[in-house]
Amino acid sequence: MKKLTLNNMSALPYSAEEAMNRLLVNFGLCGKEYKKVIVTSSLPNEGKSFVATHLWRLLAEAGNKVILVDADIRKSVIRNRYQLMTEEANPIGLAHHLAGQAELEDVIYSTNIRGGFIVPTFRTVANPAILLQSGRFATMLDRLSQASDYVLVDTPPLTNVSDGGLIASHCDGALLVVRSGSTPKGLVANSIKQLELANCRLLGTVLNRVEQKQNAYYYRYSQYGYGYGYGYGQEKGSDKKRRKSSSRPSKSQSSPQNSTGENGDQK
Repeated sequence: MKKLTLNNMSALPYSAEEAMNRLLVNFGLCGKEYKKVIVTSSLPNEGKSFVATHLWRLLAEAGNKVILVDADIRKSVIRNRYQLMTEEANPIGLAHHLAGQAELEDVIYSTNIRGGFIVPTFRTVANPAILLQSGRFATMLDRLSQASDYVLVDTPPLTNVSDGGLIASHCDGALLVVRSGSTPKGLVANSIKQLELANCRLLGTVLNRVEQKQNAYYYRYSQYGYGYGYGYGQEKGSDKKRRKSSSRPSKSQSSPQNSTGENGDQK
């Protein structure tokens, strides 16, 4: 198997790591039946690629075999942000496989994260909808899920292009990343509706870039731009308390309720 290195996978500040750990726990409570999960958002710049990559890392570090699929074929954030490097002179990835130019085994890479594997995107495609609608994509996800504990799929934003909805229709569940104080409620509602139409259950939401005060279990590292909020906290400039809510997917009534972020995150 070919090897791929993530060169920009730096350690997170304490508050961000704690947020991701809480997400990891709640994600596990959703149940093992949710093996193929998309991490998506309504708009660009909400932090979905950051959440997808670090949840993938933590699941692998917890002893799982996890495959991260970079399905943002139009504009890969993972490839650029984490400076993916391989010994191949002309590396191949998801688009090559979907176009019938490579076998699945040739586009799965081991990584410097033990237990973590990636199906990367090395070639951008202006209109990947045709590739995503093919039976080849659905078959690929099924084969990956049979060979691993989890498959996490980083998708394009749901409201920008049709790709995210197409991908969701082949997955078991979804995590929706929402940028606090920025994403219009109407767009969030529209994203949830798209997931329902795709028959992809919303497992929970990840509230990102929360404006925080150092009380009510809130922490902040302004030099990094990370934020973590859990439970109750005061809104900036207001005494009004904010209660976070989430979609409850299973009998256990548990779902991710975390917020974390990264400055400059594109999607």
